[in-house]
Amino acid sequence: MSRPLSVAVAGLGTVGGGVLKLLRDNAAVVSARAGRPIAVTAVSARDRSKDRGVPVAGLRWYDDPVALASDPAVDVVVELIGGSDGPARALAEATIGAGKPLVTANKALLAVHGAGLAAQAEARGVPLAFEAAVAGGIPVIKALREGLAGNRITSVAGILNGTCNYILTQMRERGREFAEVLADAQKLGYAEADPSFDIDGIDAAHKLAILAALAFGRPVSFEDVHVEGIRRVSALDIAFATELDYRIKLLGIARQTEAGIETRVHPCMVPRSAPIATVDGVFNAVVAEGDFVGRVMLTGRGAGEGPTASAVVADLIDIARNRVTPVWGAAAEALSRVPSLPISAHVGAYYLRLMVVDRPGVIADVTAILRDMGVSLESMLQRGRSPGEAVPVVLVTHETPESAMREALDRIGALPTVMEEPTLIRIDAG
Repeated sequence: MSRPLSVAVAGLGTVGGGVLKLLRDNAAVVSARAGRPIAVTAVSARDRSKDRGVPVAGLRWYDDPVALASDPAVDVVVELIGGSDGPARALAEATIGAGKPLVTANKALLAVHGAGLAAQAEARGVPLAFEAAVAGGIPVIKALREGLAGNRITSVAGILNGTCNYILTQMRERGREFAEVLADAQKLGYAEADPSFDIDGIDAAHKLAILAALAFGRPVSFEDVHVEGIRRVSALDIAFATELDYRIKLLGIARQTEAGIETRVHPCMVPRSAPIATVDGVFNAVVAEGDFVGRVMLTGRGAGEGPTASAVVADLIDIARNRVTPVWGAAAEALSRVPSLPISAHVGAYYLRLMVVDRPGVIADVTAILRDMGVSLESMLQRGRSPGEAVPVVLVTHETPESAMREALDRIGALPTVMEEPTLIRIDAG
């Protein structure tokens, strides 16, 4: 058997500790599949004294993670620090610059700087591997880049953030408001003390930017992703969705059209019969459409020590076997330059909830605005009567341009009988 592959790990948090445990507990399996042992020989973390549940004695320890890249005894560097800049970016650039493979679970780094890192890796002829960056233990990167390589991918979509999926699931199952469920999620460790990265859709947008680059063979483009979070989804919207036979999910959606590529993250009304509608709790799911394979759906745990460590080690096994695939599935000169489409170009159906004063003529005013903007209604719901007070009215539209819907929404929101900002949720087939 060949000499061990010497690995340096930067960041010994949940995932870093999981990588060390997996390589220790499954050493025989990993060695057999890699064709050689894989051994962590150097590490970097902020606190040397912290008990991580796995022995680190005997490993070379660096206070500066960037120094791992220049250790002559290190073959591969695993970056698990996180963040799009700072030490994570410096280590990534130094590792590739030193001609060493880089494995990372850092979706923010790849979404923001992935184009430059990929170009650097291609120029140096070294692997840049990131299976752990999207959907944890679900092998979606390999599926898109390798398993579906013979297909033209027309769309890729999914539930890409377990925190948001857990919150929306609990709101539906328990009939509770967003703020209450978020507080519970923080107590249980499913949400961070500052949850904005998750609930405002940024985490999902980072992942979608990566998936879109792989699916459509183009440089990653995070700045083109339209992003909305789940803060404004209420228990009332969840209840109306159920009545209309929908589930509300935060989805990341990337589609190729004749005009270009749309990438968007936002809450969606998904038909309850759609497979992705049944993915609840902290689970993730990704659905890809290929011209020959049809629809493929992958689901599983999208985060956590075990699933993410599993993905990191899968990349290390590929490197040990000298299996190298271009970062975005093709060499730089073969990547697509198809333009990105703004959200204003989207065409689809919409759920619109209004809180209006219950008096004659209100609905006529609203429908007149929709008519003038060319928005056709499929159905309307109104529950309860409370003359002179605010009551909810739900309108479901046929397919209409986003630009027209947005202008109609602005006009409706300005009506004196509309008591709060209207809620708009896009409807998607899932």
